[in-house]
Amino acid sequence: MARKRREEEHENHERWLVSYADFITLLFAFFVVMYAVSSVNEGKYKVLSNSLNNAFSNKTGEPGGQPITVMPGALPMPPRPAVKVDRVPETAKNEAKKVEQRQKMKNVAGSIMEALQPLVAAGKVRLLETSRGVTIEINDSVLFSAGQARLQPASISAMGVIAQVLASTDFPITIEGHTDNIPISTPQFPSNWELSAMRATTVLRLFNDGGVGAERLTAIGYGETRPLETNTTPEGRARNRRVSVMIDSNRPEEPTEINEVPGVPSR
Repeated sequence: MARKRREEEHENHERWLVSYADFITLLFAFFVVMYAVSSVNEGKYKVLSNSLNNAFSNKTGEPGGQPITVMPGALPMPPRPAVKVDRVPETAKNEAKKVEQRQKMKNVAGSIMEALQPLVAAGKVRLLETSRGVTIEINDSVLFSAGQARLQPASISAMGVIAQVLASTDFPITIEGHTDNIPISTPQFPSNWELSAMRATTVLRLFNDGGVGAERLTAIGYGETRPLETNTTPEGRARNRRVSVMIDSNRPEEPTEINEVPGVPSR
């Protein structure tokens, strides 16, 4: 019995070689798989590295362009036609246009000054140059009787001369009526607002009849709200009663629709 036990124990000591051989086989297979995976990744990294080198070295068809990839067997891309860029800045064009507009405005002011020279010399008409254009201030005593909005016959010819000069231009024209602070209350004019607005409209109609396009004309009545001098003296009140004809050198801009209000979320 003792001999059989020793033979069984001897056979058990040699079985570890089988497990060791299986382990070596698995380890070999593992390294083979890792080598195959590393070879595939190396190829991918080479492609990526070449692409990055071409991109950062700016190998393009023309300066500043995007990288061009030429496929084997593909036809070469035809050269794009050169685009001529206008080198004149927009600001220079705008400045030249403004200078031309100012020169036209000075010519208009000179023609009106020459036509109304007697009234200018008498202090009844003034020509003022502003940043927006030229303003003609006409004392109401030249145009209207007290508390009335009908042009006096002697003033119609003078206003007709202004209309002829303005008809040959394309400037927008705003006609403003002004009064002193002495209130008026008649069935036709309940307040100075109505009187100043009607006087401005009367001049507007005369200009329109004289050839000035209606789309260029605007009439506004300010009443006594914009005095030039104090209304505490007769001379100051006479100075404030006037009609102003503003010849605007600025063209109206195209309106832009506001779709969003700042601070208010859009729906």
